[in-house]
Amino acid sequence: MSENVVAASFLAPYWERLQEKLPEIITATWETIDMVFFSTLFSMFFGFLLAVWMIITNPIGLRPCPSVYRVLDFVVNLLRSFPFIILLIAIIPFTRFVVGTSIGSAAAIVPLTVACAPFVARLIESCFLEVDSGVIEAARSFGASNTQIIFRVLIPEALPSIILNVAVVAITLLGYSAMAGTVGGGGLGDLAVRYGYNRFQVDIMVYAVIILCVLVLLIQGVCNLLYKILR
Repeated sequence: MSENVVAASFLAPYWERLQEKLPEIITATWETIDMVFFSTLFSMFFGFLLAVWMIITNPIGLRPCPSVYRVLDFVVNLLRSFPFIILLIAIIPFTRFVVGTSIGSAAAIVPLTVACAPFVARLIESCFLEVDSGVIEAARSFGASNTQIIFRVLIPEALPSIILNVAVVAITLLGYSAMAGTVGGGGLGDLAVRYGYNRFQVDIMVYAVIILCVLVLLIQGVCNLLYKILR
């Protein structure tokens, strides 16, 4: 009985702090979900456009243009080489131009998108390159245009792999969003830094980590399910 009393007295401060900070934890969770959702959406959109351009101009692509492809390849590799925390700070003027501020979850979406779009482009290009060239040649023999080949052959054939890569992108952005919290980006990263690091409230950091782990499992589980359906 005494052991139960000791355990209860030990856990009581943490339980009280959880009740006190629960509204902030919920708000930070929604900010993180908001950042990851919209940055994934925008990254997939711009990355897809870039990947299509790359697969068209690739030396073995639909309309080879090696000079253009080399420029695109260089830009993609250059942007991917930037550590996210440096990129986050370096494009603050651009972030302010786009959303009017560099603080908060809405502002964090801009550097998240810029950081991840080239990564998405490379992933989708790889998915396109894995499509059997025989299928593309068969489509050409029936008189299909490049646009028809992209939207009726490449995308349907590569879609299951693209869906799996969506999970990779979203989970990567989830980690980036936590880093964005260190410079005022909001979300669970900001919560963990403000309370777990600056105020030594380790339990708040633990809650943030647990929520991030749950979000990773949910993202991967949904994408795995979609992959099985599409296959």
